[in-house]
Amino acid sequence: MNNYKPKNRLSAEVYINGVLRGDRVLLSRAITVIESNLESDKNLAKEIVQNILPNSGNSIRIGITGVPGVGKSTFI
Repeated sequence: MNNYKPKNRLSAEVYINGVLRGDRVLLSRAITVIESNLESDKNLAKEIVQNILPNSGNSIRIGITGVPGVGKSTFI
């Protein structure tokens, strides 16, 4: 098992507070953690999502998947 943990990870609280106050830099960094395949990021990502969802109003979460080059970004 790979126990690699990126040096530049912040605490869940920092990501959550940043996202909730509209900080685009912290939003982009939180998205990176949530999309990460690293085992060390899974619990951090779960905590971020669980704490942000109650503040999301009536929004919904969807996932767009597909092989590279299929046009996901263009579709979105």
